[in-house]
Amino acid sequence: MGAERKWFFSLLSLTFLSVLLLVLYSISPFSSPRPFPSLVQLGLPYPPAFGYYIFGGKGDKDRIFRLLLAVYHPRNRYVLHLGADATDGERYSLVVALKSVPAIRSFSNVDVIGNPDRFSYMGSSYIASTLHAAAILMKVDPGWDWFIALSALDYPLLTQDDLSHVFSSVRRDLNFIDHNNDLGWKEDQRFRPIVVDPGLYLARRTKIFYATEKRAMPDAFKIFTGIMLSLTVWHWVAGSPWIVLSRSFLEFCIFGWDNLPRTLLMYFNNVMLSEESYFHTVICNSPELKNTTVNSDLRYMIWDNPPKMEPHFLNISDYDQMAQSGAAFARMFKEDDPVLDMVDEKILKRKRNQAAPGAWCTGRKSWWRDTCSQWGDVNVLKPGPQAKKFAETITNLLDDWNSQSNQCRLSR
Repeated sequence: MGAERKWFFSLLSLTFLSVLLLVLYSISPFSSPRPFPSLVQLGLPYPPAFGYYIFGGKGDKDRIFRLLLAVYHPRNRYVLHLGADATDGERYSLVVALKSVPAIRSFSNVDVIGNPDRFSYMGSSYIASTLHAAAILMKVDPGWDWFIALSALDYPLLTQDDLSHVFSSVRRDLNFIDHNNDLGWKEDQRFRPIVVDPGLYLARRTKIFYATEKRAMPDAFKIFTGIMLSLTVWHWVAGSPWIVLSRSFLEFCIFGWDNLPRTLLMYFNNVMLSEESYFHTVICNSPELKNTTVNSDLRYMIWDNPPKMEPHFLNISDYDQMAQSGAAFARMFKEDDPVLDMVDEKILKRKRNQAAPGAWCTGRKSWWRDTCSQWGDVNVLKPGPQAKKFAETITNLLDDWNSQSNQCRLSR
């Protein structure tokens, strides 16, 4: 852990204020009387676990904290990233907020990156930050099965018990990622232009800039990109950067026993919006991995017509369709939009500043008490109504996956 302190604030490294908070909460009647009533059991005989990368920028501290509580479970591992445009004070406040949650203090499964990356959504620094977070998760926890990237604009549509229960029947080498080889207009506007992302080497945030000349399309590999799927309608727009990736695939990308991930990383270093194509291209150009792709990002989004660069912000009028969609996550949401309160109340059963309850929570229910301040066997799941809708989505996706002999089909 010594070297890791340059990367993130370990939740075991406490300042004076954090120590004071820990002491106060350790004598609170709301804390668990036993730090570890049960051990976290990982591996094939047990429900799957997830490695979450939750990120945002300046002013997103509260949104990240709320999102973390909505997806929290002791079996998972979390890395939180407030980008370099946020202040150290925001990062410190986030760490202090985390220590107010008894389960997070006891299980120590949440870390905040303390030396943040400067990433640009338009450039390749986004990919660098994602790979950095995945590498940290692999270093601090050997047991998670899937990597999930969420931004501060996202929110779950099911509990972690629901998610883990449904994924218990999924092969753990499968990857949920939209992909298609039909580049269309993106060939001339995305892949031929040469761009430079200053976020990779400058301490201040600036916009990407373009080279004067364009480059030829590569012939050593085929480019794949996302095709937006809202689980109800296809949208041929910018492409989906949102991913649920297996640990085995990310190990291939990071440890690089094959040169392909490094070769493609050099190419996509100069591609605009490279997060919409990098993982897609790596996995679809790998003979060993191309048939582990399930063509969906498991997100619910609504796009304008004609579609813009981002989906529109969801609100209360979208709740019924969103809740019935069978998606795992949805985006985008404005901060503290009332529709998030509806999701908390009707789906997650989550109270303000408390983790979404699951079978692991054994505290007595009351208006003033956090039921997840005490816990029992964290390896037991209790899926709710949303699990059935999500299971139908996964079943349909896997039926399509099983019916195709080549999951990364070339369109031309």
